[in-house]
Amino acid sequence: MPKSPLSRATWALTVIAAGALLVGCSGSVSVGSSDPKLSKAKLADTVAAKLASTTGQPKPDITCPEDLVGKVGTTTRCKLTASDGSTLGVTVKVSSVDGKQINFDIKADETPTPAQS
Repeated sequence: MPKSPLSRATWALTVIAAGALLVGCSGSVSVGSSDPKLSKAKLADTVAAKLASTTGQPKPDITCPEDLVGKVGTTTRCKLTASDGSTLGVTVKVSSVDGKQINFDIKADETPTPAQS
């Protein structure tokens, strides 16, 4: 039985997920407050830029629900949304903190969630 072709957006999400999992993305950001914290907007932009550079794809649409606190082991879940509405979860985990610099790892889920009708 022939399989239906993947949509272009789903294919892009699959490539991003595979690239992020194989390469093992990580990021690093310096913040200016006494308690290291990265705003959700800056986190989303940093994750999108890192995924784009790692996969060679255009910068994806990423949203993050909360600021990232600079404490080793802290995690948050961001969401990558493709043009067709399908999504891919992205886990961000703080790996180390050096003064005001937060270092974190990025891992995309293996399977995208189809767009809701």
